[in-house]
Amino acid sequence: MKHKNFVIIAAFFTTVVICFPMHTEAAGKKTSPSPDAKSSADVDASPAAAAASGGKVRATPFKGIIAAVDDKAKTFTIAGKETSHSLKITDKTIITRGGQPATMRDVVSNEEVRGSYYKMPDGSMEAKIVKLGPLTEAEKAEKEARRVKREEKKASISPTASAAPSVSPSI
Repeated sequence: MKHKNFVIIAAFFTTVVICFPMHTEAAGKKTSPSPDAKSSADVDASPAAAAASGGKVRATPFKGIIAAVDDKAKTFTIAGKETSHSLKITDKTIITRGGQPATMRDVVSNEEVRGSYYKMPDGSMEAKIVKLGPLTEAEKAEKEARRVKREEKKASISPTASAAPSVSPSI
């Protein structure tokens, strides 16, 4: 009987030891791909094509004031404190002003802008979403709702201190 229990316990631990390296190896594969992994993708490929080929491409948020606009090249520049960023507008770029659809003609200098862009393999930045003008009331309400939800989640995670210390019964 003792020998049988020992064999069962040994088999269990052997299974755990064998499966453990496989589990950590699978978890290690979930990291973001290195820039070298994207080298096989075509430089002119769209972010959607890169994502479909296996590499994950995430849009990066931006906000600022438009410093310059080039209608011929379909680009606009956001001036920063140290550097400026030039973003290209493509046919896939979604442009809005006050929640309504807009066009490249609506992109003008000295205007507030926010949105997201894709960093392309050649180093250029391709705009995904461009929102012109200040935040709309709906966007302000959505932002406030996200803030409240984040605070509620943070409050539910943190332990609450009780006024009375817990006493375990002594027997």
